[in-house]
Amino acid sequence: MIAGYGWCGKGAAMRAKGLGAKVIVTEVDPVKAIEAVMDGFTVMKMEDAAPLGDFFVTVTGCSRVITENSFLKMHEGAILSNAGHFDVEVDMAGLKKLAVRSFEARQNITGYTLPNGVTVYVIAEGRLVNLAAGDGHPAEIMDMSFAIQARSAEWLIANRDTVTSVLNNVPRAVDEAVARQKLASMQIEIDTLTDEQRAYLYGDEKHAVL
Repeated sequence: MIAGYGWCGKGAAMRAKGLGAKVIVTEVDPVKAIEAVMDGFTVMKMEDAAPLGDFFVTVTGCSRVITENSFLKMHEGAILSNAGHFDVEVDMAGLKKLAVRSFEARQNITGYTLPNGVTVYVIAEGRLVNLAAGDGHPAEIMDMSFAIQARSAEWLIANRDTVTSVLNNVPRAVDEAVARQKLASMQIEIDTLTDEQRAYLYGDEKHAVL
């Protein structure tokens, strides 16, 4: 079960589906919810998903996404983790208060026995699971993230006399430059628009390619 269908939640859902999981998505944003539906996922409220899920992953950046109402509906052995921000997405304070017993099931996994006798398990105490219980982000992802940051800083310096907004979107040309470099490093080639195609799509508009 994936809570949240932003870019991280979408990635988690797609990866879980690729590994053979039947994925349920919970959302508060109607646009993201319908995106999940169109991508082939089951979408429902958290309290309805709670009795069904074997493995829960929060990817929202919000607080109290999974709370007491959901804990008490979960089945024996349900596993909870957070891949969003802090240890508040899974309401750890509420879970600890609710539990009649807690114990270390294995390294980085804590079991919490609820008043109804069901035991649920939390990975890394509800902290960011890929950092607290894993090896962090793989280099294959972080190199692109750092490249975007470096290229964006370069763009800001080059355009410092014309940039007026405090917050700016990363220019498409920067995104494209990093994507092209990454593809080249992987020895992947893609097609290129012909002048005729470029004119058809963009007219007289300049479409930068770095």
